[in-house]
This record gives sequence, C-alpha cells and structure tokens, in this order.
Amino acid sequence: MTPSDVVKAQLDAYNGRDIDAFMRYWADDARMYAHPDTLLCEGHAAIRARHADRFGEADLHARLIDRQVIGDTVIDRERVTRTFPEGRGEIDVIGIYEVKDAKITRVWFISGPPEF
Repeated sequence: MTPSDVVKAQLDAYNGRDIDAFMRYWADDARMYAHPDTLLCEGHAAIRARHADRFGEADLHARLIDRQVIGDTVIDRERVTRTFPEGRGEIDVIGIYEVKDAKITRVWFISGPPEF
C-alpha cells in the first residue's frame, strides 16, 4: 500500500466507525500530536481508547477536502462532524501523517474551533 492508500483506508474505517479496521493502519508505537508537539496519545491501546468513544458518536463523519502526498508524508484537509458536549458541530482539521511500512507512525493535527 502507498502512504496515500494507508491514510485513505484509515479514514474509511474512521467513517465506518470500525475500530478494528482503523487500528490495522497504525504502528504499535504510533503517536498522535496536536501540532506542533503536544502529545495526545501514544501506542495502540491509547489510540484505540481515544477513538472507541468517538466512534459511538451518531454524527461522526470526516469529509476529505484535499490530500497532498510528499514521499511518506500525507497531508489531509478535512471537515469533521462530531457530537460535542454543546451539540452537533463541525471543525476544520488538517492531519499530517507520517507513514512507514504501510503503517501510520505519527500524526499531527491542527484543528479549528467547533462551529455549531
């Protein structure tokens, strides 16, 4: 799989709320950051836990706006619909994915404020 294929497959699993399929595309020691360097979670167990609750949200959906690929780096711009404590809303998200050996090893997220 190309880096773009890996990121596409994990996004499809995210939208399908399929945690097992989603986790197939993450390295065992993968790390998620809020850009530039705030560690959100590290490793399979933490990534799974972070997304298990999210996958229960009725309105969860990430719409791909644009994807750029440079070598092993994939940059997605998405519009994400979520159920926030204040209600249903959308946020703009940029994900910068580092892919090695067909697994996501690191991702940095830049998120805008929720819009209701």
